[in-house]
Amino acid sequence: FQDQAMMKTMSGGNCTLNVPAKNSYRMVVLGASRVGKSSIVSRFLNGRFEDQYTPTIEDFHRKVYNIRGDMYQLDILDTSGNHPFPAMRRLSILTGDVFILVFSLDNRESFDEVKRLQKQILEVKSCLKNKTKESADLPMVICGNKNDHSEIYRKVRSDEGEDLVSSDENCAYFEVSAKKNTNVDEMFYVLFSMAKLPHEMSPSLHRKISIQYSDTFQQKSFRMRRVKDMDAYGMISPFARRPSVNSDLKYIKSKVLREGQSREREKCTIQ
Repeated sequence: FQDQAMMKTMSGGNCTLNVPAKNSYRMVVLGASRVGKSSIVSRFLNGRFEDQYTPTIEDFHRKVYNIRGDMYQLDILDTSGNHPFPAMRRLSILTGDVFILVFSLDNRESFDEVKRLQKQILEVKSCLKNKTKESADLPMVICGNKNDHSEIYRKVRSDEGEDLVSSDENCAYFEVSAKKNTNVDEMFYVLFSMAKLPHEMSPSLHRKISIQYSDTFQQKSFRMRRVKDMDAYGMISPFARRPSVNSDLKYIKSKVLREGQSREREKCTIQ
């Protein structure tokens, strides 16, 4: 492949950022409806919590980082809790690199859904690994949201959540509150650590940069005077669009045909 073939491009307005394919990842957020998936994503992206509930069909976000002069890209797929199209959910799993499975501590059915999702992810990814000869681990966090609610409303015990991750060192369990922003940063820190990604990608460990700095964002010497001692920056792309289904399918197909061509942490493949 030529150099251009190994790069991903993020375009937004006059902004064009090239990120090496080996530094491009997709995070997939899954779970039942009304458990707080979008609230956790909102905390990650902008530190805000929205009280008003709006059902998610599927939301796509992109954040790019300059960490010590190296560029990284994190695509975030916030999926529907209703899963109206099973094939699309499977595709989301196949293209995912890291996963967050969310349930509500006051909703037993949402916990059961997370158990089903965990099993499906492991099965789908196992099939993909067999096709691509990959040996990469599968970083995953199981997240019990709404731990700010009174214990009298709790329907899932902490030890039940811990049991889901006890046999997998690449899977962690957290009880969080997107509303109170409790344990959210810690959850992302552990997830990125398991994925062998820079811990500076965590929400509180980098400087948030506006799109107006996009022209200099990619430069290895990029710094801001007021934060000379900080060498990690993150910027949300306001114009990011989810790759088409056809693009995702082609990506999976090419990955299977390559059978894991050199990339330290290749993106998860679709069969």
